Amino acid sequence: MTNLFEENAYIKEIETKIKSLDLENNAVELENTVFYGKSGGQPGDIGQIIIDGRKIEVKDTLKDKNSIINILEDIDGIIIGQTVIARIDWQRRYKYMRMHSALHLMCATIPLGVTGGQIGYEKSRLDFNDPDKQINKEELEIKINNLLSKDNEITYEYIDSKILDNKPELVRTMSVKPPKIDGKLRFVKIGTIDFQPCGGTHVKSTNEIGPIKIGKIENKGKMNRRVNILLND
Repeated sequence: MTNLFEENAYIKEIETKIKSLDLENNAVELENTVFYGKSGGQPGDIGQIIIDGRKIEVKDTLKDKNSIINILEDIDGIIIGQTVIARIDWQRRYKYMRMHSALHLMCATIPLGVTGGQIGYEKSRLDFNDPDKQINKEELEIKINNLLSKDNEITYEYIDSKILDNKPELVRTMSVKPPKIDGKLRFVKIGTIDFQPCGGTHVKSTNEIGPIKIGKIENKGKMNRRVNILLND
C-alpha cells in the first residue's frame, strides 16, 4: 500500500482498487490511499468510496500496523480487485492539517515535555509536564501568533531512525513513539522553528493556519497542564 498523504496531504481523491475486505467489520483496505488512519492524536479521515457512481460513506479510518483500514457504512456488493474512487472529506482534513501544524508551533514555543495531545475540529490540545506552572496563556498566544505572521515553509525529511540514539531530544512527545517507515523516521520541519518526527498531515506553510487563540489551560494532576488551542474559523 502507498500512503499518498505522507508525501502530499493535498490530494483529495484518487482512483485505486480494493485490496482486502473485512465483512464482519464493514471494512476495506485499498491498494493506495489518501485516507489518513487514526494515530498520534490525529483523527482518521472520513469521506467516500465511489463505485460505478454509487457513493459509500467512509465513517472512519484506522491505522492497523502497516495497513490503513476504512470503516464503511455498507460493504454489500464490494469485491476484491474492484476499481474505486477514494475521496476524503477535504474540509475536515484541511482543518486537521491546520490544527496539527499549529500544535507543532505550540510545542516549539513551550520548552517542556509533552505528555499527551489530541487534534479536534473545534479545538485541539497538548498536555505538558509543567509542575512549576511556567505556561502563561497571554504570552503563549502572542508568541505563536508572531510566528504565524511569517511565511514559514513546512517540509519533510526521512532520516535513519538511529539518529535518535544520539539525539533523543528530537522526540518531544513522551507518550507516543515516532512512526518508522522502512527503518526511517519522517521528520516535519517548520522553517527554522521546529524539527521533529511526526506521521501526521500538515499544511505547506504556516500562513495557511491563520491567527490562533489559546483556550483554557487546565491542571491535570500535579505535573500536567493541558493547553487548548483554537483556530479563528
